[in-house]
Amino acid sequence: MAEQTKTREQTKPDTKTRVAPPWNVVVWDDPVTLMSYVTTVFQQVFGYSASRAERLMLEVHERGKSVVWTGAREQAEIYVGKLQSFSLKTTLEPGHD
Repeated sequence: MAEQTKTREQTKPDTKTRVAPPWNVVVWDDPVTLMSYVTTVFQQVFGYSASRAERLMLEVHERGKSVVWTGAREQAEIYVGKLQSFSLKTTLEPGHD
């Protein structure tokens, strides 16, 4: 009769993957840029619906700024560059976990 060998799976201790904190793309109000233009830019850059783009534009207009996107830093930097290329005053800020 052949001997059976029992094998045990080794399990690794629980390791937590650290997720990078989010970054916010912030658009600031200015007295020159048309509101309709800002709405159109949000639709083109982010693919937002007309209603979402308009809501964000109104927040920029009424509050002076709006967080228009939150996510990974690299993508946020790309969005900031795109929005600035459309002459929108845009900054990158650390988000909250």
